[in-house]
Amino acid sequence: MLGGYFAVRPVRETVGTLLGAERVANLFVVTWVASVAIVPIYGWLCARFRRSVFLPWIYGFVALSLFTVGSVLRANPDSIATGQFFYVFISVLNLFVVSVFWSFLVELFNAQQTKRLFGVIAAGGTAGALGGPVLTDLTVSIVGNAGILFVGGSMFLLAVVLQRVLLGIWKQRNWSAAAAAAGDQPIGGNPFAGFTIVAKSPYLLGIALFVVLLASVNTFLYFAQLRIVSETFTDPVVRTQIFSRLDYTVQSLTIILQVMFTGRIASRFGVGMLLTAVPLIMVGGLALLGGFHTFAVLAVVMVSRRVGEYAFVRPGREMLWSAVDTETKYKAKNLVDVPVYRGGDALVAQVDKGLAAAGMSAATVAFIGAGVAAAWAVNGYLLGRSRKDLGPQREKR
Repeated sequence: MLGGYFAVRPVRETVGTLLGAERVANLFVVTWVASVAIVPIYGWLCARFRRSVFLPWIYGFVALSLFTVGSVLRANPDSIATGQFFYVFISVLNLFVVSVFWSFLVELFNAQQTKRLFGVIAAGGTAGALGGPVLTDLTVSIVGNAGILFVGGSMFLLAVVLQRVLLGIWKQRNWSAAAAAAGDQPIGGNPFAGFTIVAKSPYLLGIALFVVLLASVNTFLYFAQLRIVSETFTDPVVRTQIFSRLDYTVQSLTIILQVMFTGRIASRFGVGMLLTAVPLIMVGGLALLGGFHTFAVLAVVMVSRRVGEYAFVRPGREMLWSAVDTETKYKAKNLVDVPVYRGGDALVAQVDKGLAAAGMSAATVAFIGAGVAAAWAVNGYLLGRSRKDLGPQREKR
């Protein structure tokens, strides 16, 4: 799944540079609206269909969509409308399919197992995320940007097969046929339940704030990337290769950290350490970018941020959800992971656009981002303490 997404991700980034920062800022709002709309649809699927049925449907739909968009882009590569649709589609689906994957995994394992195993599982995902952009870098000059979408779609079809294997293992873990049938039943409830579940829980609201601050820092960096890459590289194919190389550099470093350190840090120091280290690094990184607004500095900061997010922040975020029940894992989690995340994106994109229109320098914007990163670190520390307090309660249930 991650191999398929990361194969097409550099194409999305290249499309963003071609559309321009102002148009992309507006697309962030469209992406957020689409993210909000997808929550009740997903809630309806959870309520009415067994997970062994609807989980493969999701990846199959992504594969079909990538094949369709690839065909359209191959016929008309300069279509602004198709580029905009593709940008929004990938921006919504990338968070959604990853969130669904982790929802399933936090159901497979208990809280102690997540600390021990999620670093290694995340490393397996990183292996796919490493192979995807390497394949794109090697083939995009031959098959073109549209052809890469066919590569990504094929990987999602393979993910459907592997997902069926995981579902089979999940059923076998139940000790009886009756228990297996009960575990694979529709979750039921209101498709909009995710909204009320989050609103009633200070713990979940804290996770939502963490995601908003994470998205805010990422978006400040993203628009800096759009501007600097557009100024530095003129050829769209070269831009795709640059984005691919950044991606597999990130994944190469990430897999080492995930295998060697993520589980050990979580077990020894707790989830809070995973949630605060990267925000603190980003305070310094954004301040450095404010002083030296160049591609070299941008590359170092972006790689540091993404390596830290994949190796520490993402596993730490998922561990937070091991303290909640099944309905919350599927409905509230996807609300936070998709529309809340994209809402943070959309808000900060408009802020960045407004600051640029007001004539504020890129350096000042970077320093503002550093301040947001400091707030993110404080929130991560508090969440880590809250998760520690909830742990014993969860083990008794």
